[in-house]
Amino acid sequence: MSEEILINVTTHESRVAVVEGGMLQEVQVERVLKRGYVGNIYKGRVTRVMPGMEAAFVDAGLDRAGFLHGGDIMPAEPLAMVDGEAPAQEPPINALVHEGQDLVAQVIKDPIGSKGARLSAYLSIPSRYLVLLPHARSVGVSMRIDDEDERQRLRSMLEPRSAERGVGYIARTNAAGLDAEALAEDVAYLDKLWQSLREAAAGAVVGDCIYEELSLPLRALRDLLREDVEKVRIDAPEVYEQARAFAGRFMPALVDRIEHYTGSQPIFDLYGVEDEIKRALNTLVPLKSGGSLVIDQTEAMTTVDVNTARFVGHRNLEETAFRTNLEAAQAAARQMRLRNLGGIIIIDFIDMHDAEHRRQVLRALEKALARDRVKTTVYPISPLGLVEMTRKRTTESLARQLCEACPSCGGRGRQKTTETVTYEIFREIVRAVRQFEAARLLVLASPAVVERITDEESVAVAELQESIGKTIRFQAEDQYAQEQFDVVLL
Repeated sequence: MSEEILINVTTHESRVAVVEGGMLQEVQVERVLKRGYVGNIYKGRVTRVMPGMEAAFVDAGLDRAGFLHGGDIMPAEPLAMVDGEAPAQEPPINALVHEGQDLVAQVIKDPIGSKGARLSAYLSIPSRYLVLLPHARSVGVSMRIDDEDERQRLRSMLEPRSAERGVGYIARTNAAGLDAEALAEDVAYLDKLWQSLREAAAGAVVGDCIYEELSLPLRALRDLLREDVEKVRIDAPEVYEQARAFAGRFMPALVDRIEHYTGSQPIFDLYGVEDEIKRALNTLVPLKSGGSLVIDQTEAMTTVDVNTARFVGHRNLEETAFRTNLEAAQAAARQMRLRNLGGIIIIDFIDMHDAEHRRQVLRALEKALARDRVKTTVYPISPLGLVEMTRKRTTESLARQLCEACPSCGGRGRQKTTETVTYEIFREIVRAVRQFEAARLLVLASPAVVERITDEESVAVAELQESIGKTIRFQAEDQYAQEQFDVVLL
């Protein structure tokens, strides 16, 4: 399947789109005023230790204190071995850090909502082919490299270097097929970078950024540019030159795939990317068969509901459910990646009685998720017909990056009816008259509410005026939301 990377850069933001087979699969957005922190390394200071949560808050110079879990802190001394194995229970947080202690920590999850950034004292420094783990002694290989011989070959090349330097390495997906010379160059680059970081950390003060992750365009090249990527098109000449220089240093064989896009049509209009982004902000996702997905993102989890909608099938209900679920599995995997959904995700497939059909739908979902760079874990279909899964969350979802809560409904996705608001106004009038003295009252409300009151509720208004013995005047305000009103005592 052909793959292209489109990079759109303006003064205020950078956007990267991954297009596979002419269809948008992934969008990343980075704004100058809201640049993410994931990957950055800071000199921080512990401001509070919470034994009950086995965690600490760390001032790293960000807007809010970062959260550091006990499992992400290195013990001052190696854990004592018991029968040749490390103890199952980690030391308490009080034994690892104390208030006022300075430490170096890396952001592993951006601030989300009201939560501060998630930090880790176990640093990881990525390059084109490898990830350096300065405080580990192990060698790992990306799960996306599924050829066992290739995995073993990479391990055999990395293990001697890990033992020699006393650090750990992870071979990234891009390392597949890497020769020994290119690997040695990457190791040497990481050695120099780690040495410079150590020197910077020694002279840093609390709040200093010791290492800053690459900008989005260069990060996209490092993480996404592979042999199967046909083209990288960039519409900003300065970023194009930076990208060519970056690729020339770290991936010279792929430099010629980077192009400067000079077309008159905006680059994100090439494959309808702008329209796809707009559709990715909707809760309803139509399927080609006539079925649909309904995606709801909440604070705790994201739910995906599969509906047959207009699709009625050709044989029976079981076959209709099976065909719809197969299509929905592909669409759901794409939407997770496109919308950058993370955390707990629940997919409510249409009920299927055939066990083989359930297995095939689950396999289809897992296969569709295999191209996702983000780690996912899928569990078997539950007795209720639900698929529970997780997708690692490091940054805000696309919707939360691009949207904010509706000021009218406060993010509920619904608003009170004019009837409900009308009766709230009547109750407020009675409450105000009982508490305060007034000759008459003025009610300010939205045009829709005032229209209902003066039309359908005219008899009720007359009875209310007689009951309280005061005149009530209603005034429509175009700027008022449907739920907004004021009762003014005159």
